[in-house]
Amino acid sequence: MTELTFQLNNEDETIAVGQTLARHIQAPLTLYLTGDLGAGKTTLSRGLIQGLGHKGAVKSPTYTLVEPYELDGVEVYHFDLYRLNDPEELEFMGIRDYFTDNSLCIVEWPDKGEGLLPDADIHLHLNYVNQGREIHIRALTDSGKTLLAAIK
Repeated sequence: MTELTFQLNNEDETIAVGQTLARHIQAPLTLYLTGDLGAGKTTLSRGLIQGLGHKGAVKSPTYTLVEPYELDGVEVYHFDLYRLNDPEELEFMGIRDYFTDNSLCIVEWPDKGEGLLPDADIHLHLNYVNQGREIHIRALTDSGKTLLAAIK
């Protein structure tokens, strides 16, 4: 299994996909989230992070670039690279230090960090379809395939 697609009629369904991922996810794993502004990338991230046990709010790291969470033995790093002007800025923030054997890295707008980010295990693309949204999930590594098989 390398690809899945879900129709999402509302925000709750987007959060539910994130929570489903959380039930089966294991570090290390890198997820790329792509899609238009407002398509639901941060909403999906919120469902995933809260599904992993975070009890507080999940804010978009648009201005900080990364928001860390220590959850149940795994380090979760939520990146939003939308405002990144130059991928070299990632070198200055020590980007390589975030991608460890104990980390789950969720990267919104990964194209902004091209050349400095590790390859994704899973690529999630959200897009508008009529009044709702659609999420297309593609596994790019064996770890990604294992995750997709578990959520199928």
